[in-house]
Amino acid sequence: MSTLLPYLSPVVNRTTTATATFAPRTSIAATVKPHTTSKHHQVQAATLHDYFQQSTYLLTKPDNGPPRWFSPLECASRFKDSPLLLTLPGIDGNGHALLLHYQRLGQLFDIWCLHIPTTDRTPFSVDLVKLIETTVRSESYRRPKRPIYIVGESMGACLALAVAARSPDINLVLLLANPTTSFSKSQVQTLLPILKVMPDQLRLQVPYLMMSLMADVPSRMTIAIAEKGLPFQQTLINLSEDVAAWFSYISGLADVFTIETILWKINILVSAYDHSNSHIHKVSAQTLILSSGRDQLLPNIVEGQRLCRILPKCQTFTFSHRGHALFLEKDVDLVTVIKEAGVYRRAVLLPPSQLERRNSVDSLRWLDVATSPVLLSTLENEKIVRGLDGIPNEGPVLFVGHHNVLGFEVIPMIRHFMIERNINLRMLGHPLLFKKFKEVKAPYLEPYDFLGAMGAVPVSGCNMYELFSMKSHVVLYPGGVREGLHRKGEEYKLFWPEQAEFIRMAATFGAKIVPFGAVGEDDFTQLVLDYDDQMKIPFMKLYMEALTNETVKLRTDVGGFAKPDMHVPGLLPKVPGRYYYLFGKPIETQGRKHELRNREKAEEAYAHVKCEVEKCLAYLLKRRQDDPYRSIIARFMYQATHDGFDSRVPTFHIN
Repeated sequence: MSTLLPYLSPVVNRTTTATATFAPRTSIAATVKPHTTSKHHQVQAATLHDYFQQSTYLLTKPDNGPPRWFSPLECASRFKDSPLLLTLPGIDGNGHALLLHYQRLGQLFDIWCLHIPTTDRTPFSVDLVKLIETTVRSESYRRPKRPIYIVGESMGACLALAVAARSPDINLVLLLANPTTSFSKSQVQTLLPILKVMPDQLRLQVPYLMMSLMADVPSRMTIAIAEKGLPFQQTLINLSEDVAAWFSYISGLADVFTIETILWKINILVSAYDHSNSHIHKVSAQTLILSSGRDQLLPNIVEGQRLCRILPKCQTFTFSHRGHALFLEKDVDLVTVIKEAGVYRRAVLLPPSQLERRNSVDSLRWLDVATSPVLLSTLENEKIVRGLDGIPNEGPVLFVGHHNVLGFEVIPMIRHFMIERNINLRMLGHPLLFKKFKEVKAPYLEPYDFLGAMGAVPVSGCNMYELFSMKSHVVLYPGGVREGLHRKGEEYKLFWPEQAEFIRMAATFGAKIVPFGAVGEDDFTQLVLDYDDQMKIPFMKLYMEALTNETVKLRTDVGGFAKPDMHVPGLLPKVPGRYYYLFGKPIETQGRKHELRNREKAEEAYAHVKCEVEKCLAYLLKRRQDDPYRSIIARFMYQATHDGFDSRVPTFHIN
């Protein structure tokens, strides 16, 4: 950011009268300087320095007004009918906790931030909770179909829980970062009796201590000393810019956060703790807990687990090496977290950002070591080549394939499409992948979070229509759960429905259909306990029935086969082999819209695609036997004598 402060807009013009009384037109916007932009009005990404600058402005500005909402104007690029996102501040009350995330969040949400002036003495349970509840109810009444997200950090998380407990009839999603529901176990709790008898000179150090703990300064200093091997005194001089900026920020607020203000804030914190814990059993909203492992103030990981046991629709994400001020960490992206958690209610998300793509490619690099995938494609002259040269550049393109066990093959495939062709594959997946708040807990498989970050969406006609409208490259598995959870001896067998479900939709948009096959699951795992085996074990049978009843079922019958009951297959790992992919020649549907409206023609095209997928599987199953590097040991030996893990390992000869 180039100069001082971005525009801040009070939300008075978009709320009912009840809410507007807390958002006077001249409260913030009248005195805030505009943020410099380019001639195309593009706002640069915010930095930690911008947070300090803008927070200092809000906290030190003379203001005797009540709490009020403001909306950053740099978040004006959102989708039409975007969900409302309310940001509730921590103990400082400045409202800018998500400043580093405004640019990304503003594309998905209509953002309102709550600002509580430093001099304000509004009680927690009476007025603060009532203010937020009034806003929630008025916005829900105004647009009843729009979900309302509440992001609360620290004390703000307690506010969010209190509002949710009073609003069980409202469509809410809670995103809670390091909630102070565990305040009784906090180090600050032990300071309360001491503060009242502490000498004035020592009292002046309390604001420094609290702000330092919030910023995780002690841990950062320890890491700096360990990494640089410098004496303590020299480390203070050579601390990173961020930590030095924290010290400067704390010094600038010392006059504002007097000991009287700190005592009031702590009293509010105690009220928030008592109120939220006494009403938490009334909360029914979908909830995502974000827990920091290096929080110097609160035992967040244990508390997140406790809350997930109490709340009926709850999931927790852990950031092991992050401090209390989670949203100010450079490598924490709230939009990515929301995608991976599957809590965004809009069907089709934004495509992944460059940062998400880079992080996903880097974090899953171990897949190349383990699977060394061989990707083959078919050119227009039907010649098979190694690489993805046969894949169409322009969408819409529909990739139709076969699921290996648990659908794991899609992860290295999507990753390599990004690396080799810079193509983002959007997978249409079973709703179970996106429904993570379950009463019946299935095993958590972290690599599948990658799919949400890359823009995977639940399979449906509406989502396919929207993705084709965006000219996307879309991945569809017609066999769905029945293929991904197949029985023993059913590897590489197709379980497609009888109806030509996707042909007409593809023809409507003139999408190219690329049939493909992937083999390799039998080189990585051995299925030892399938559905039939588990049905014979009483307690496992009960678990599967509960999981099946809770899961969204797309169809109860697949091509005459048994219904796809949900279960977790028992797998034993093998010494890793290799994954192989073959993408067939693209099938054109351009200009065939009217032809494929005919049921018989559509069924013929459907049968053709299915036959091509089976041919791809047969080709790979046969040819992989000639691969001298199918074993991971042979691949390691090759890489040891070439360019290491970055070398592309050869495969069988391609005719």
